[in-house]
Amino acid sequence: MLFDDTYKTIEKPTEGIFRDRGSKFLGYAYPINSENDIKGIVAALKTEHPKANHHCWAMRLSIDRSVFRVNDDGEPSGTAGRPILNTLLSRDLTNILVVVVRYFGGTLLGVPGLINAYKVATDEAINQAVIINKTVNDIYTIKFDYLQMNDVMRIIKDDNLAILEQQFDNDCSIQVSIRKTQVEQTLFKISKLSGAKARYDRSL
Repeated sequence: MLFDDTYKTIEKPTEGIFRDRGSKFLGYAYPINSENDIKGIVAALKTEHPKANHHCWAMRLSIDRSVFRVNDDGEPSGTAGRPILNTLLSRDLTNILVVVVRYFGGTLLGVPGLINAYKVATDEAINQAVIINKTVNDIYTIKFDYLQMNDVMRIIKDDNLAILEQQFDNDCSIQVSIRKTQVEQTLFKISKLSGAKARYDRSL
């Protein structure tokens, strides 16, 4: 196998809390599929916590875990976003966003104190999460004549494909999710059906 087509992420959003010398650090973890998800989540937390001093975050995306971003939101550079990211790295999680909302308690925590607080708040949120393994899948739409319905459905059943949507008129189409490592064999089977075509839509 050329690459590992599984990755670890969290099942659904969770939260955790850490307190230090009056400051309160609220950790929020979210499963995400694209950078477009970040803005809305951060905006919602700012609305929910308008009096908080900082909304710091880090995210990782993609199965080779190569896409990441950090935001210190006014905390000293490297004391917030980076410790959050390091926690995601050490737990080998991707397709995840963690936002830590800080309420300042009046006592400065210093650089080591901040790094620890953002790390622990992230840990607390992730500790509440169910960690799941997901496979990298490609989404394809198969178009075919109604007469080939049985053949196409047999391939879908044999290859254990998940059907995302389907429509059956004179021209039929089914959108399926195919595990990346088995795309070639599935497409080969479909190509042998005359009049059936598979079109690549996107990857998950």
